[in-house]
Amino acid sequence: MPARIFSVATVGLDGVLIEAEVDVLNQGLHVFTLVGLPDTSIKESRERVSSAIKNSGFKPPHQNGRITVNLAPADLPKQGPVYDLPIALGYLKATGQLDFDPTGKLFLGELALDGAVRRVNGVISAAILARDAGLPEVYVPEENASEAALIPGITVYPVKNLFSLVAHLLGREAIGAFVPNPFSSDPVDPHGIDMFEVRGQEHAKRALEIAASGGHNTILVGPPGSGKTLLARALPSILPVLSLPESLEVTKIFSVAGKLSSEKALVRSRPFRSPHHSASAVALVGGGSIPKPGEVSLAHRGVLFLDEFAEFPKSVLENLRQPLEDGFVSVSRIKGTSVFPARFTLVAAMNPCPCGYAGDPERMCSCSPFHVIRYREKISGPILDRIDLQVTVPRQKIEKLEDTNRGESSVDIQARVELARAIQTRRFEGCGIRTNSEMGPEMIREYCVLDAESKAVLRKAVSELKLSARSYHRILKVARTIADLSGSDQIAMGHVAEALQFRFRSE
Repeated sequence: MPARIFSVATVGLDGVLIEAEVDVLNQGLHVFTLVGLPDTSIKESRERVSSAIKNSGFKPPHQNGRITVNLAPADLPKQGPVYDLPIALGYLKATGQLDFDPTGKLFLGELALDGAVRRVNGVISAAILARDAGLPEVYVPEENASEAALIPGITVYPVKNLFSLVAHLLGREAIGAFVPNPFSSDPVDPHGIDMFEVRGQEHAKRALEIAASGGHNTILVGPPGSGKTLLARALPSILPVLSLPESLEVTKIFSVAGKLSSEKALVRSRPFRSPHHSASAVALVGGGSIPKPGEVSLAHRGVLFLDEFAEFPKSVLENLRQPLEDGFVSVSRIKGTSVFPARFTLVAAMNPCPCGYAGDPERMCSCSPFHVIRYREKISGPILDRIDLQVTVPRQKIEKLEDTNRGESSVDIQARVELARAIQTRRFEGCGIRTNSEMGPEMIREYCVLDAESKAVLRKAVSELKLSARSYHRILKVARTIADLSGSDQIAMGHVAEALQFRFRSE
């Protein structure tokens, strides 16, 4: 009878139950066959498994005849070395070297040649699958134990090597269940630059405070050296600390992408991703023959900073349309379609022209009008339309840079941001969203009610600036966030007027 061991495949961000079936026929020449749409790393597991079994003191596969391993379901493409451990256990069980009941147990891990079990990716997805599929025991590499233990309702066993696992399954020497550390609510040290280090630029700081409070996308436009990058890198320091559900969302993405730190199983700080402008569309939004998350998903619940925004290829930037609008990205390939969350705050920074000095009162621009237009056309109207806060960052005078007066710190700004976020949490409780930027048209009509005076101001601005319907709704969302920052239940004319300051007249 073939031995059956449960394992897992990661499709997108979700786990799919896999049965590793191992059949041994003690006749003829030795043949070790792997079927079930394995990739190259799985096919190479034949050598890893054989050496690990031999070096762990068991009868190796090459001393048997025909060995067939089927990873079912056979029509699902599989990748990664996660199946080494279940294949080895299946072989030992099929050859009678190991007798145990695999019911209710899930196994995953890469085998070293000496039998040690190495860490793998996507363990959180595997743990969630085990819980939902009714598999209460999960056996994972020792380095992945704290990651799997984040999911309640299962018992996690950290596996150091194949020999100790076999001893545990035979009842000779038990492996203790991993005891997770409780989630700490202590403040997390913010990464990034403190806002007091940014001299001047009060208008831009205010824009970033609004962006952090409501999750609004922002673009900073100014000459070289005006502080655009410094401002963007200071944004994480004023963002609220991730809640436990948000931390689990982010950790799951990092785990599948192989970006999770071995020292910290749970991501506690909001992501800050800053891809270079030479990044491809696949690197930005995700993809591959078997889709994997890209930078927009790795920035989920955090910040995606695109410096030198106009230097990104236009074809790459156009891929941002769906995630900026919907908060997720759908990657379709011939082998399947995967949906990855991408609810990030975009911060883009760019110069006003190729030389960087268009509109600068102190330095003359060397670009022709044609070059300025062509440069700005790299940012399409639909992309700019999806950016809520459009901020001009002027050059700072030397007197401002030499000012020794300490400005407002990130801690002070973060306190206001957290109060505004708390208001939004209460407002959207049970709605499936967290911030004002995620509101749909129906919610905008309910929560962004204007008085007659504010309506008149906004109607005139929409007419004069030739704003689209999307821009109209985004101004309302920004005004709602400004009202939340001021602690106001109603949107006043001052809130609308301030929101209108953050729209470029070039629209």
